[in-house]
Amino acid sequence: MKKIILLFTLLLVSTILCINATAKDTQKEINAIQRLVHRLIPGQEESFAFKLLPNSGKDQFQIESKGGKIIISGNDANSMAVGLNHYLKYYCHVEVGWYLYDNFKMPAKLPAIKTPVTIDARCKNRFFLNYCTFGYTMPWWKWDEWEHFIDWMALNGINLPLAITGQESIWYQVWTELGLTDKEIRSYFTGPAHLPWHRMLNIDYWQGPLPHSWLDSQLKLQQQIVAREREFNMRPVLPAFAGHVPQELKRIYPEAKITKLGAWAGFPDGNACSFLDPMDPLFTKIQKKFLDTEEKLYGTNHIYGVDLFNELTPPSWEPEYLQRVSRQVYESLEKADSKAIWLQMTWLFYNERKDWTNDRVKPYITAFPSDRSLLLDYYCEQQEVWQRTEKYFGVPYIWCYLGNFGGNTMLAGNIAEINKRLENTFINGGSNFTGIGSTLEGFDCNPFIYQYVFEKAWNFDTHKHLDQWVEALADQRIGKIDSNGRKAWKLLIDSIYTAPSTPGQCPLINVRPTFGKYRTYYANPRTKYDNKNLLDATELLLAADGTNQAYSFDVANITRQLLSNYFLQVFKDYEQAYNNRNRQTMKSKEKEMIGIMDDVDRLLASQPTFLVGKWIADARSWGATPAEANYFESNARNLITTWGDKDMLLNDYASRTWAGLTKTFYEKRWEMFFTAVDAALDKNQAFDDEHYNVYKEQVTSFEKEWWEKRIGTFNSKPVGDSKTIAKELVNQYKSRILGKFTVQ
Repeated sequence: MKKIILLFTLLLVSTILCINATAKDTQKEINAIQRLVHRLIPGQEESFAFKLLPNSGKDQFQIESKGGKIIISGNDANSMAVGLNHYLKYYCHVEVGWYLYDNFKMPAKLPAIKTPVTIDARCKNRFFLNYCTFGYTMPWWKWDEWEHFIDWMALNGINLPLAITGQESIWYQVWTELGLTDKEIRSYFTGPAHLPWHRMLNIDYWQGPLPHSWLDSQLKLQQQIVAREREFNMRPVLPAFAGHVPQELKRIYPEAKITKLGAWAGFPDGNACSFLDPMDPLFTKIQKKFLDTEEKLYGTNHIYGVDLFNELTPPSWEPEYLQRVSRQVYESLEKADSKAIWLQMTWLFYNERKDWTNDRVKPYITAFPSDRSLLLDYYCEQQEVWQRTEKYFGVPYIWCYLGNFGGNTMLAGNIAEINKRLENTFINGGSNFTGIGSTLEGFDCNPFIYQYVFEKAWNFDTHKHLDQWVEALADQRIGKIDSNGRKAWKLLIDSIYTAPSTPGQCPLINVRPTFGKYRTYYANPRTKYDNKNLLDATELLLAADGTNQAYSFDVANITRQLLSNYFLQVFKDYEQAYNNRNRQTMKSKEKEMIGIMDDVDRLLASQPTFLVGKWIADARSWGATPAEANYFESNARNLITTWGDKDMLLNDYASRTWAGLTKTFYEKRWEMFFTAVDAALDKNQAFDDEHYNVYKEQVTSFEKEWWEKRIGTFNSKPVGDSKTIAKELVNQYKSRILGKFTVQ
């Protein structure tokens, strides 16, 4: 009898503990979404109630009206956030942007949901970010910007974010324990904005040494980031060891198999990375030490990003070597974390596709268990690698939209093709197709496309029918239903957003000037649409009655592109006048082009997104001393102009049409070009290669001075009203540009 009573008591206690644990988990999920609502719409948080759905093995949300409240249910906080976003977008005409300053207006009375809605996720994984984004967009973010961005990721259902902030703090500890000096370690790192390429085994020692204050602050920031991401049921993808070591490690381990990889993107050999052969016993030792330290400080969800040969040549192309090295890297992960999953980007299979043939890809990605692997099909709007690799030979993969290179500021994105390709992947992509992602290099001027991509991960019809989706998009960007706004966005989606982003896309304003063929590698100002449609869309947008930040941004963004495209037409007139030696027309066109750049700069100054002053002020804010602030500023300026030293391959790769940058950098280059051309004609000479080379040296010296000596001071806050300025400019230029626009 006593045994029965004891067993009953134990069972009762166990049941109570289980109930309490379940209640605690439920409250944890609800608390997370309630805090999100408080941050976003504090005045109306009492109008929402949240419920946790039973675990059905799939992500799901439900929304309904009951008792005067909007009831949002979901299987976890992430799904509830998606449900909240669905309600905001499709009932309130509200779009929550990814920037902290992307404000919006809620309706005074929340719309009721007439019929309850239940929506399931179509795929398990929703991945976001790219190593490069941490350089082109987020290197200077503080916690307030990260906090809002994580809210945005939750609203859009992202549950697999790349989380690589603060890894240098871990590496500093590891390299110190292995015997390297403080100076050796901090000099090995690059400046903050260039760290993504250091992490990808591309460059070392550029703009080091990295200050201690940076290492300390980034460690704390990463702890905040991953903790908040986990509150929303996200599984942060943390970095792991990919063989990248300081060259000085040879001093301590002279027998280690450390080789120099080839110089990357025009950097000198001194900046080339050193690679430790994964077959060397030291590799596993470092992997273990790094992951143990990382887990202690940041925790782990057992998913690690490791990319060995991104834009690099492997030590050997032999399939046996590729298989062996891949297997060895996985085993080093498994020994450090028995639950480890290796995530890697497949950009190399696209970018170096001539070398990465299937007889090499297959052994490389199938050398270890497929359930411990996850691949990112990186640039699917351009080429779906799963289509040419027999669906990655059964290895799980995520379909990704890249969308932007370098943070370039150009209208780009092929919405209809994205829809078509994704729907085909759901049907024909194989059972190993596990999710949708985006691998943008920088946050760009087309934010709505990324939100569209993540809508495709959920099972509702609006995103499948583009006409319906475009109307809803217009309502969200305008802030309400507006017929002119809907017409503008239909025209934009049907005729402007029809081609994918490509490297080097930028207005001619941003290109180092020349006649004939462009002399810089990343210079692609061409557009594939009829610019008359862009003019019509701009006028329709200006006729709409929008009041929120998204509308203000769109007005500036679309008008900016319109004037930038017109600049190209004026330059063609200037070039023709030069060929005819018509000095009077040349002077007239020079004046007009300078005027366009001034007007573009004034328009851009109305938007925080387009302020080089904000980029610089954010960089300086990390400096613990004036000297550190100057160091961070130079690094920030360098990335968006020459990228490295003067006149390198990546010059202007990260060009931005930004206020301040347009006026003090791009416009100055054009003025130097006009002066050089005039000087040649004054001597009755052609502006030939000899004259170009003299001018080029002057320009490259100026470019380096601009970032190295920190030329110019800039506003870090927006000035002026974008709609007022845009209306004035469209009225001013319309008569000049009508009839000139053609498909480029």
